[in-house]
Amino acid sequence: MDFRPKFEKMGGLVPAVIQDYQTSKVLMVGFLNEEAWLKTLETGLVHFYSRTRNKIWLKGETSKHYLVVKEILIDCDEDTLLFKVEPKGPVCHEGYMSCFYKRLEEKGLEIIEEKLFNAEEVYGKKA
Repeated sequence: MDFRPKFEKMGGLVPAVIQDYQTSKVLMVGFLNEEAWLKTLETGLVHFYSRTRNKIWLKGETSKHYLVVKEILIDCDEDTLLFKVEPKGPVCHEGYMSCFYKRLEEKGLEIIEEKLFNAEEVYGKKA
């Protein structure tokens, strides 16, 4: 594949929106560097660059809740990615299907999704 996102615009990273290919629900947002991009293309599973851990990680490497790539869309500036995926389980490390499980209400944040797993049981510590 000849295409390469414009990583240089954000210091070597591009944001990636992760969307369920069947429901169009936004599941999470992450960042990729060039190595994560190439691993994603090679394996068909979404890899990210962790800014806090300063390393590449495969989404699902611990939980087995992988993100199988079905389609990749590129924005007009070629510096943001939209992955349409088949999630192999809940995406949020806190146990929800989506990382966007809270809605802002006048009284504060309201949880709007059902928790699907206990993060401490999956990850062995508080998420």
